Amino acid sequence: MPARAEETPEKKPEQPRRRPAKRPAQPKKPQQAEPAVEQAAKPARGKKRGQPPVKKPSIKAYFLGGLNEIGKNFTLYECEGDMLIVDCGMAFPDEDMLGVDLVLPDFTFVERNADKIRGIVLTHGHEDHIGALPYLLKRVNLPIYGTMLTLGLVEGKLKEHGLAGKVKMNVVKPGQTVKLGCMNVEFIHVNHSIPDAVGFAIHSPAGTVVYTGDFKIDCTPAWGEMIDLGRFAELGNEGVLALLADSTNAERPGYTKTEQMVDNTFENLFKRAEKKRIIIATFASNISRVQQIINCAVRYGRKVALSGRSMLNVMGIAVEMGYLQVPDGVLIDIDLLNRYPKEKVVLITTGSQGEPMSALTRMAFADHRKVEVGPGDFIIISARPIPGNEKTVGAVVDELLKRGCEVIYESMYEVHVSGHACQEELKIIQGITKPKYFIPVHGEQKHLRKNAGLAASMGMDSSRIYIGDIGDVVELNQDYMKKLTSVPAGRILVDGLGVGDVGSIVLRDRKHLAEDGLIVVVCTIDASGNVVSGPDVVSRGFVYVREAEPLIDEAKKRVVAALESCSEHHIHEWGALKTRIKDELSRFLYERTRRSPMILPIIMEI
Repeated sequence: MPARAEETPEKKPEQPRRRPAKRPAQPKKPQQAEPAVEQAAKPARGKKRGQPPVKKPSIKAYFLGGLNEIGKNFTLYECEGDMLIVDCGMAFPDEDMLGVDLVLPDFTFVERNADKIRGIVLTHGHEDHIGALPYLLKRVNLPIYGTMLTLGLVEGKLKEHGLAGKVKMNVVKPGQTVKLGCMNVEFIHVNHSIPDAVGFAIHSPAGTVVYTGDFKIDCTPAWGEMIDLGRFAELGNEGVLALLADSTNAERPGYTKTEQMVDNTFENLFKRAEKKRIIIATFASNISRVQQIINCAVRYGRKVALSGRSMLNVMGIAVEMGYLQVPDGVLIDIDLLNRYPKEKVVLITTGSQGEPMSALTRMAFADHRKVEVGPGDFIIISARPIPGNEKTVGAVVDELLKRGCEVIYESMYEVHVSGHACQEELKIIQGITKPKYFIPVHGEQKHLRKNAGLAASMGMDSSRIYIGDIGDVVELNQDYMKKLTSVPAGRILVDGLGVGDVGSIVLRDRKHLAEDGLIVVVCTIDASGNVVSGPDVVSRGFVYVREAEPLIDEAKKRVVAALESCSEHHIHEWGALKTRIKDELSRFLYERTRRSPMILPIIMEI
C-alpha cells in the first residue's frame, strides 16, 4: 500500500496538533518492476488556515469501449496533458457479424495522441480487458503495467503476434503505485473469477478517480485474500472525485455467492458420478475453478486431463507462475485418457459458452478427434451463458443429452458463481468510497441504468450521475461534471488475418447472401450488343437448378430481352447493361418466388 504523507502541525499555540497518519506496512517491490513503479506519497489533506482554496484542474475520461456492450473495455484518462489507458479488451462477434472472429475498439483517437500517453494499466487477464492489446501495440508501442498473472497471459498473446521482447512490461503488486506523468495509479486488490485482479485509484491533480474493474466481494475466495475494502474506505475518507463501477450484475439483487459454494457442489457431484467419467467445461481463464476441480479429483483418486488450446495455454502459464497447484502424477495427456477406467478420470475442457469450434461442442457433435462421449459420461457445465449465448449453449446440452450423457448446468445446481458484484455489493462500494460523481461502466444500457439507480437510492443526486456511450468524453472537476465533444470510437472487425477490412457494407452483403443466396448471370456479346453466347444462370443458395429448370429458363429469356432492349436503344456502357439485367431479374424473381437473391452479372465482349 502506498505510503501517505504526514501532515505538518501548525506553529500557532492555539491550534491543536494533528496526529500523524498511521503508516501502513510497505509491500516489497517485485524485481520485475521498472523504476516507474514506486511507493508514491499522496499529498497531505490539511491546509493552513487563511489560505484560499486551491483551484484544481480537470481530469477527462474518454470512453472508447465497454459502454452499452459486454466486453471491449477500453478507457483513456487525461489530466494536464498526460494520458493513460485503462484496459484494452476485445469482444466476441454478434450473430449478425457473419464470419467475423473478433471485435476490437477503434484505435484512431489513441494513435492521434500517442505522444501524450504515458502507459497502459491492466485490471486483470480476461479477454474483454486484454484481448485487443496486441493489435494496439502493433500501432503504438507503450509500456504496460499489471499484476504478474495478467502480464503472463499478455506475454503469451504478444508471442503469438510476433511482439515478444518488443514491449516494456512492468509487474506491479496490489498496494503499489505507478507514476504516469502527473497521475499516480494505485493498484487495489479485488476478488474476481481470475487471480491477481485489481481495481485502481487514479490520484491526479484534479482529485482521485476510483475504478473498480471487474470485482465482487468474496470473504472466502478460492484464491488469495478477500477484496481490500479497507483501502477503498480510506480513499472515501480522503475524498473521491468520481467512482466508475462494474455494472455487469447490477440487475441481480443481493450478494454474489462465494466460491466455497462451488466447492461443496463439486464434492456432491463427484460422489454422484461415482462410476462415470466426469467432463467439466469452464472458462479457460478461471484458474481458481480449475484448482477446485483438481483438488476434488485428488480426493477421489482421479487423474485429470485438459482439452482445448486456450485451456492448455492458460493452465501452462498458471502452473509455471505458481497460481495452479497440481500434485505430481495427477495431470495426464488427453491421448492417455482411454487407458484409464472412466471412473478414474476427469476431463477439464473449454466450450462452456457453446462456441462452435470449442472442445465440448465438437464432443457433442461427434467431431472431436480424441474424445467420444456417451452414456458413461457425467458432464458439468461450470459457467453461466454470456448474454446472447443461451441458444448455442442449449443446443450443445441437447446434443449431449441425445448421446445419453448426464448433463449438469448452472440452473440445476450451484456449479458456477459469478465474478461480478450484485446490487448489495455495488451499494457497499458506493457507500464506502463516497464519490462526488458516479459513472457506471461495463455493461449494456439496462445494466448501466440499473447501477445508476442503485447510486441514486444511496442518496446520489441525479445531476452527479453520468450514463455514457462509446465515444463520449466527460470532464470531471471539483466544481462540475460535463460532457464534451465526442471522439472517434466504434468497432474494428477481425476476420482471419484481415483487421478492419470487413465493414458494414461487407457484412450487409454477407447477410444478403446468407438469407437469399446468389444468382450469377454470364453472357457474351459482340460490339453491337448482340448476345453471342449464353446467358448462363448459376444459382448458389437460391434454388437448386435441376429442380427449377422452368424458372431458370424464363430468367435466361428475361436477360436476353434486357440486352436486346439495350442494343435497340444504343446502350453499350457496361455499367448500364449490368444494372438493366439486375433490375429485370430482380423484378422477375421476386414476382415468382418472393425472394431477393444477390444478382451478379458477368458480361464478356468479343
